[in-house]
Amino acid sequence: MSTVMKRRRIAAVCAALALTAGAGAAYAENRPASRESAPVTAAPAQAKVSFNVVSDVQGDLADFGRALDQMKVVNPGSSALVVNGDITPRGYKAEYDQVKQVLDTRPHPANTFFTIGNHEFYVPKYCSPDKLCQATWPNGTTEQSLFQNFYDFTGLDKVFYERVVDGVPMLFLGTEKYMKYHDDTKWDEVWFSEEQLTWLEQRMNYWESQGKPTFVFSHHVLPDTVSGTRNKLYSADYLQADRIMKILGSHKDAVLFTSHTHWDLNLSDWAVRKVVPETGNLEGFTVVNTGAMETQWTDNGTGGEKSLGRTENSGLQVEVTNDRVVIKARDFLRNKWLKELSVPLHTKCAAAKPWTDSATYTNGDTVVWNNHTWRAKWWTRGEQPGTTGQWGVWEEQGAC
Repeated sequence: MSTVMKRRRIAAVCAALALTAGAGAAYAENRPASRESAPVTAAPAQAKVSFNVVSDVQGDLADFGRALDQMKVVNPGSSALVVNGDITPRGYKAEYDQVKQVLDTRPHPANTFFTIGNHEFYVPKYCSPDKLCQATWPNGTTEQSLFQNFYDFTGLDKVFYERVVDGVPMLFLGTEKYMKYHDDTKWDEVWFSEEQLTWLEQRMNYWESQGKPTFVFSHHVLPDTVSGTRNKLYSADYLQADRIMKILGSHKDAVLFTSHTHWDLNLSDWAVRKVVPETGNLEGFTVVNTGAMETQWTDNGTGGEKSLGRTENSGLQVEVTNDRVVIKARDFLRNKWLKELSVPLHTKCAAAKPWTDSATYTNGDTVVWNNHTWRAKWWTRGEQPGTTGQWGVWEEQGAC
């Protein structure tokens, strides 16, 4: 199936809604959860910071609502929710409003973040919300109006941005052009400005210097990484794939979450360690598939893909402790865990918050100061770690 045919198929579904090293070796650590339907339980006590990741809602509001309800039960202390692109089926303002209505009526973290996906740019394929007119694209729709709909919904003014949640840095990426407006031979290809690429490199370097892993979110997939990315349909999503890969590939504690393919989280290469040549990092960085809310797919054995059905929906729960990241894949349809992956970190400060003189700390609280971790032995405020002496309030826990 050609890329154009693939997109036409997706567009048709939308209308019906009115939708590692070299080859990226899969983690050997992957282990399936019990085949029995797991009971709904709270997140483990050892998780210092946790957050959830879903993607590709594409108008499947019932499944999105189900996922939000389950996440509230299995991870009531979630610090953030990331919706990693394809928030809407086509990018109409009314479709964003429908997603907002679900969020307004369902429990979810106050920190809810979004990336922009290709489906946010599909309004130009339609003469009206109920009539597909690809032959007359863009049907009077401007590129700026599509970005503005995303900005109005998210409250953002850029598609790339940074947030720090409970000491955990998150970087969000997105295309700055819908390429069909700029090159008639293209459609959904992703374009990053030099500003975004430089910003990404600088922020990755900064957080590494602070002893922190960096969690990066981008809707589209990098070639030769997770499930589906060796398929011809998803081999050329980014126009600057090599540059992006080298930036990420320089950081051992980078974790990239990508979506777009909707490929099944049961597949063995749902998460991989990607080594990028000439970066000096022989251990690579982590790339994880986020599953999808709307329809899941898998390989058809002939270089294409086949649907597993529109009722399938899945996502991730991520738990960050000081020395590792645990990523859990969840089947929201069957209300069970599928598998989990433990990623050891090269830092011991991942979940510790930076010390500030205005915060209050009590016994057991851990902070980062001068690239070391410190544990409070009793109540304190305004006392800088490293200045209180052996018998003082702060006990050094070691370097990051």
